[in-house]
Amino acid sequence: MPLEYARTQLVPKPWGRVDLRPWRESGVGGESVGEIWFERAGVDLARPALLLKILFTSEPLSIQVHPDNAFAQSKGEANGKTEAWYVLATEPGAMVALGLKASVSDLQLRAAIEDGSIADLVHWQPAVAGDVILVPAGTIHALGAGLVVAEIQQQSDTTYRLFDFGRGRTLHVEEALAVARPGPAAAALAPSPLTKGRTLLVASPYFVLERIDLPAGTHWALNAAQETWLLVIQGQVEVGSATVPVGEAVFLDSATAGLAAGPDGMRGLLAYAAAAPVAGLLDAMDTPATGLAPSPFTPPPHPAPPASAAGNPELCP
Repeated sequence: MPLEYARTQLVPKPWGRVDLRPWRESGVGGESVGEIWFERAGVDLARPALLLKILFTSEPLSIQVHPDNAFAQSKGEANGKTEAWYVLATEPGAMVALGLKASVSDLQLRAAIEDGSIADLVHWQPAVAGDVILVPAGTIHALGAGLVVAEIQQQSDTTYRLFDFGRGRTLHVEEALAVARPGPAAAALAPSPLTKGRTLLVASPYFVLERIDLPAGTHWALNAAQETWLLVIQGQVEVGSATVPVGEAVFLDSATAGLAAGPDGMRGLLAYAAAAPVAGLLDAMDTPATGLAPSPFTPPPHPAPPASAAGNPELCP
């Protein structure tokens, strides 16, 4: 019944940032950090089904697409990659690309990849803090510059690039053509209230993403019967005897945690492995919960970035 203060990995990227505040005090020796990965507290623990990240962009990411489960498994991989974004902060003019402006044939898509006009075919749209975007496998997409985005995804590193804005890295034309749906993305769904403190943002076949808002001084029980991640994006929360501030996360699986909102309340993102919202996931309590977090429950040390991502620019989105 794990209940863990997630450890983090800082991942350098060519399109990242040096200043990560308020999400992290410092980067990696002045390097440009593009992603913070949230991972289980121990290195030898079972690999989660989901991967939680925060992304920082000073340049556009490549225009890319991810495979679905069937294609990924045909290549010997465990699963494909559907993901969702929650926009945490933006600079003026920040944009995201999702789907194409209009449907095109595979032949037209190949030509657009080869001559670079794919950058004009994708549907760029303004991004503001609070936006929620589901990116199903097969959807052509990109993050623009000037964004801080929380991302929840299936546990997969597989990315097929269609256009890289002149960085000179390998494109994956045949794989992209095999998995991409070359047309407009599905219409976005508006957030909808669930129960007290809970707002549904995304429900996909692989995960649910919610926002939770806990008023100052209130007490709650988080009842996670399945793999669940909680990322604090405003305020702070007490979990047992530990304070979890902005930019930190908690991992639970078949566990219950007592939560106490801080003096300014707490807003968080709650992501869990399910295909629909789970009833009874968050219960208000009249008094502080006791015995619902292990002791000690403390922040783990933040290790160096993973060498597989830090040392190989070909692995960067």
